[in-house]
Amino acid sequence: MLLKPKVAFVCVHNSCRSQIAEALGKLLASDVFDSYSAGTKAKPKINKDAVRLMKQLYNVDMEQTQHSKLLSELPAVDIVITMGCNVSCPSLPCQYREDWGLDDPTGKDDDCFLEVIRSVEQKIFELKSRVDNGLL
Repeated sequence: MLLKPKVAFVCVHNSCRSQIAEALGKLLASDVFDSYSAGTKAKPKINKDAVRLMKQLYNVDMEQTQHSKLLSELPAVDIVITMGCNVSCPSLPCQYREDWGLDDPTGKDDDCFLEVIRSVEQKIFELKSRVDNGLL
């Protein structure tokens, strides 16, 4: 059996978008790829609004299953997905890279968070399909 590719979702602080992507990757695509997240400047806690909404929507408690990590804590990865942090996006060696261009909802209302979460869910399903079909 072939090893599943490792996907790293990265942004600067690893406290919101990349954490949501890691959680949804594990929930929705763990049969196709392994999900990780990290950043260049870890925060002490995952964004409280992201944690609350992920619990409400998916019954996933990111505070229990994940923590903010630095890039140096990741295993070697095959695919890197940056969240949309523009010029300061972290770099990590990989075979394939893409940027999802997601706005950071930190400090904004629930509607902004929900829009980002829905976008991440859709992009996870698209990524899962491309990996599963050998397109990456």
